[in-house]
Amino acid sequence: MHPTGARPADGGPAARGMRTFFLVLVGQVFSLLGSGMTGFALVIWAYLITGQATTLALAALFYFAPTVLFSPLAGTLVDRWDRRLTMMLSDLAQGLTTVVMLPLFVTGALEIWHWYLAGAVAGTFAAFHFPAYSAAVTTMIPKAQYGRASGLLSVAESASGIFAPVAAAALLGLLGIQAGVPAIMLLDIGTFSVAIGILLVVKIPKPPRTAAGRAAQGGLLKESVFGFRYIAGRRSLLGLQLVFFAVNLIGTLGFTLVPPMVLARAGNDALVLGSVQSAGAIGGVVGGVAMSSWGGPKRRVHGVLGGMALEGVFGLTLIGVGPGPALWAAGSFLSAFFIPIINGSNQAIWQAKVPPDIQGRVFAARRLIAQITIPIAMGIAGPLADRVFEPGIREGGSLSGAFGWLVGTGPGSGIALMLVLCGILGTAVGLSAYGVRAVRDAEALLPDHDAAPAPGDARAMQAGGERRRKRKA
Repeated sequence: MHPTGARPADGGPAARGMRTFFLVLVGQVFSLLGSGMTGFALVIWAYLITGQATTLALAALFYFAPTVLFSPLAGTLVDRWDRRLTMMLSDLAQGLTTVVMLPLFVTGALEIWHWYLAGAVAGTFAAFHFPAYSAAVTTMIPKAQYGRASGLLSVAESASGIFAPVAAAALLGLLGIQAGVPAIMLLDIGTFSVAIGILLVVKIPKPPRTAAGRAAQGGLLKESVFGFRYIAGRRSLLGLQLVFFAVNLIGTLGFTLVPPMVLARAGNDALVLGSVQSAGAIGGVVGGVAMSSWGGPKRRVHGVLGGMALEGVFGLTLIGVGPGPALWAAGSFLSAFFIPIINGSNQAIWQAKVPPDIQGRVFAARRLIAQITIPIAMGIAGPLADRVFEPGIREGGSLSGAFGWLVGTGPGSGIALMLVLCGILGTAVGLSAYGVRAVRDAEALLPDHDAAPAPGDARAMQAGGERRRKRKA
């Protein structure tokens, strides 16, 4: 309570931090909306040209691989640089790829490889955005609001996902590919300008220096590997990331192929694909709202592992067995509903356990460990679909007898079978992780970064001595 009994005019640091958080969030909604519309339009354009799932999978690979591979370097630099400025430069660089592709498309010179190259450039700068944004949020808001903030971030991402596919599909239907794609790109340029403009006027606090931050100081190489050493010395954090390592491989194999499956089964109908993707975005909004109002389960690990198990059953599996748009949309909705709960619960654990001034490095290392399998999955998803599962499920194929009754034998059925198998495996990963104590009891085994250490604990943590704390327990 304020000493005079009156509330300060500005609401205090916590209120100012929440206002800043909401302003930045609004800017990111605009940016995500524009980039989502451009991405959707280019997916339709590329699929109409090639008709192959591999084309779309490779586009995702070229964007995501640099995002993951550059994460350790990006995290180190984020902890050295001003995080607000880092986010601005990241948004600007990603937006400039659209600026470059626009005249190429208008003149008829845009080729698939240009799209891949633009994606690689955008993905490289996106590697800086995630650790900068995550670490900035930690310094803006109170610890009690971490789970809700993650939920609101998911709402923002999903809200843009609701409108981006439908709006892009509507514009493409109204204007056609040749006029629709440039119009969408112009909107994208406007939206990333809004995001940068908001970042120009807000102030993001710098994190206080901690003992862990001082210990991490050194050359660029030392600081780049610090995050990995920090995680490796804490079995619970490493265990959580290995769970994501596995589930991201499995889930990406499936989700990368949802657009080509829908297009193949719906006769290249962009509105059907847009509706399915928008249903997923609505699920993400509902899940994000639930997470932001609820804050997640008291034991956040249940939100992580239980959410993974439920997402596998009600997400990919349902999309795969669904014979038409209604069940595809339902599976997309349910899958996206659980993602804010999974990611929000996990994010809250890490924000509570890792000191803010080293979160850039640690979160970047965390991202690489968890997501290194995503580019691998993107690289093999298309060839597996086009060369193994699609021909195998056709009438008379090697898979048709065993699985044709489940997913059919027409175009897209092989991809549908992949989704079913990935959903089942994802559920198995979530449930089996409950059998690992370091993961199941992560919140109890690791102290919060602002908790007073018990005698001897600081030395134990510096030495990776989580074992000593376990023996005391």
